[in-house]
Amino acid sequence: MSDEIRSKVTELMPTARAELAELVAMRSVADPRQFPPDECVRAAEWVRDAFLGAGIGQVELLETSDGSHAVVGHQPGPDGTPTVLLYCHYDVQPPGDEKLWHTDPFTLTERDGRWYGRGAADCKGNIVMHLLALRALGTPYPVGIRIVAEGSEEMGTGGLENLVEARPDLFDADMILVVDTGNAAVGSPTVTTTLRGIANVVVHVETLAGEVHSGMYGGPAPDALAALVQMLSTLRDRDGNTVVGGLESDQKWTGVDYPEAQFRADAGVLDGVHLAGSGAVSDAVWARPALTILGIDCPPVVGSAAAIQPRASARLNLRVPPGMDPQKAQDALVAHLANAAPWNARVTVEREAVGSPFRATTDGPGYAALGAAMEEAFGKELGTVGQGGSIPLCNVFSAVVPKAEIALIGVEEPRCLIHAPNESVDPSEIEHLAVAEALFLQRFANADRQD
Repeated sequence: MSDEIRSKVTELMPTARAELAELVAMRSVADPRQFPPDECVRAAEWVRDAFLGAGIGQVELLETSDGSHAVVGHQPGPDGTPTVLLYCHYDVQPPGDEKLWHTDPFTLTERDGRWYGRGAADCKGNIVMHLLALRALGTPYPVGIRIVAEGSEEMGTGGLENLVEARPDLFDADMILVVDTGNAAVGSPTVTTTLRGIANVVVHVETLAGEVHSGMYGGPAPDALAALVQMLSTLRDRDGNTVVGGLESDQKWTGVDYPEAQFRADAGVLDGVHLAGSGAVSDAVWARPALTILGIDCPPVVGSAAAIQPRASARLNLRVPPGMDPQKAQDALVAHLANAAPWNARVTVEREAVGSPFRATTDGPGYAALGAAMEEAFGKELGTVGQGGSIPLCNVFSAVVPKAEIALIGVEEPRCLIHAPNESVDPSEIEHLAVAEALFLQRFANADRQD
């Protein structure tokens, strides 16, 4: 049966490319300030019609609390079989400066064996992967299938999360495949088992009633910008490790290693520049807290005057690993900033909403079936990685559908450059993942489960 599925998927790959080209051409950025909202509606309707055509009997568009449309569908399985929820999202990141793209971001273009275009990987490539898997299986499916395609994932405005909480009946499943991550490398089957949470703040520093001349007052006059710089410098040690008072920073990652050379290439680290921090890269990006300065409010270099600044601000991004309470982490960051302020400068901190980290439970029948299917499809042993980013929906699913196993997979391996110019997908990832998903759905239908 696996050979039959593999042959069917290979046969359908030209259709997958044509459909991905249609999807990429839709400028479905969920921000009406940048792109017309009807582009997102058009993409939602396309996804609805495609899943109906693939055999999902009931599919509808539901408007969510943030105004986006979730595509939600259900096809019951044979009596006594489990239900699998297939997740994806059809909205995409803005293209940014289109001059940095080698080809039009909204035209799927093949180059050096890869398909380029905004959303080609994140996450429209995963949509066509789902469709490939379902078509390769054919109807009737061996299990019940639920599908949900989100319309505002990239904006993080919480529409789908609110819908899950309001309508848990639409998402009831035994296994949830959150297909919005990817393999450690092309051809290396990988499941993401942990996600870091988030605990952002904006810190404001004030020292003077107003600007004063640096020639007349420079020296003793407390410079708010200098104070902020000094405070921010205490958030990393000399090696570059994040050091927020009260937070553990020596946890170890036990899954697949992240080789330094690969990380340097993936992140675009310039030749000769050292990586920040000590220890293994995998520890730093998947198991430890990480502090990033997202932005600073201060005078720009061009047009700056000889003046001492009375106030300055910075927005800080604190990524929180599994096992760490994001609220306590934010509390620790706020306390650290207050204690680090020089010259008794006035410090106020605005707290942004925290997001919890996520750790998947991996010892159930769903993971066993998925692991076997991934290994059969790729011909390699399944690996596990973490992800430095956050997917709040996973925690919502875990709370609302507690019986469900949750696995994160997808076509978005490091070379895809998601969110960046020249995003691309390797079509072999779409093909292999489609085979793996179809095989998983077959295996899970007969898996031993405890009700």
